[in-house]
Amino acid sequence: MVQIENLTKKYSSKLVLNIQELNIPKGQSFGLVGNNGAGKTTLFSLLLDLIQPSTGHISNNEVRVDQSENWKTYTSSFIDESFLIGYLTPEEYFYFIGELRNRNKSDVDALLAKYEDFFHGEILGQKKYLRDLSKGNQKKAGIVASFIGNPEVVILDEPFANLDPTTQIRLKGIIKDLAAQQGVTVLISSHDLSHVTEVCERIVVLNKGEVVKDIQTSAQTLRDLEAFFSGNTSVQVTDLNTSEESI
Repeated sequence: MVQIENLTKKYSSKLVLNIQELNIPKGQSFGLVGNNGAGKTTLFSLLLDLIQPSTGHISNNEVRVDQSENWKTYTSSFIDESFLIGYLTPEEYFYFIGELRNRNKSDVDALLAKYEDFFHGEILGQKKYLRDLSKGNQKKAGIVASFIGNPEVVILDEPFANLDPTTQIRLKGIIKDLAAQQGVTVLISSHDLSHVTEVCERIVVLNKGEVVKDIQTSAQTLRDLEAFFSGNTSVQVTDLNTSEESI
C-alpha cells in the first residue's frame, strides 16, 4: 500500500531522514518508534506531502504523493491540533470534513454514534469551540474526524498522548478493529512502547533518521524494545529482514 524508495530529507547540510526502502502492505497496523529527533514526524510529513523530500519518493497505492493528489481521496490523518479549525464546534468540524469526503450529515452522524463511548460525553453537544476544548478532547475530535469517509490509510502521530487511561484503552480497541476487521492500513508513531506494541503487528525503530529495526510484533517485543532504548546489549531482537540480530 505504501512504498518508500531512496527517501532522504535534508535541512541545510543536516540529514534528518534516510530510508532506502520500506514497504507497508494494505491492512497492516504499523508502528513507528524512536527518540525525539529520530525522524518520525518528518516521515509522516513526507507521507502527507506537507514537506518535499530531498531525494527519493513515497507512493501510496502506486500514486506518488509528491506528484498527484489522488491519494488524498483514500488517506486521512491527524498529526496535531493544527489539523483542526479552532473557531468551529466539533459538530461543525465533523460536518465540514464530511463534505470534503462527500458524506452528508446523516452519514457523519451515523459514524459519530459509533464513537459515543470514545467521546465519553465530552465532545458533542457541549456548545464549545474546538479551541476551547482540552488537549485530550481536541485529540479525540481529530482522531475521529480522520475516520470520516472510510479511508483506506489512516496516519496518526502520537495518538495516545494527552488521553486519559480509559480513552487510551478505547482507542487501542478502535485501532485494532480498523486494521484487523476493516482492512485499513494504520500508521502510528508513539513514544509509548507499551501501547504501540499492543496495537501494531509490525514496528519500525528509527534512529537519527534511519531504520535500525523492523520487527514483527510478538510477546517478546516490548521487552526487546525496552532493552534497545535502555542500551541493554544482551537481548536479541527478531528482525523481519534477518533471523536474529543483537541490539
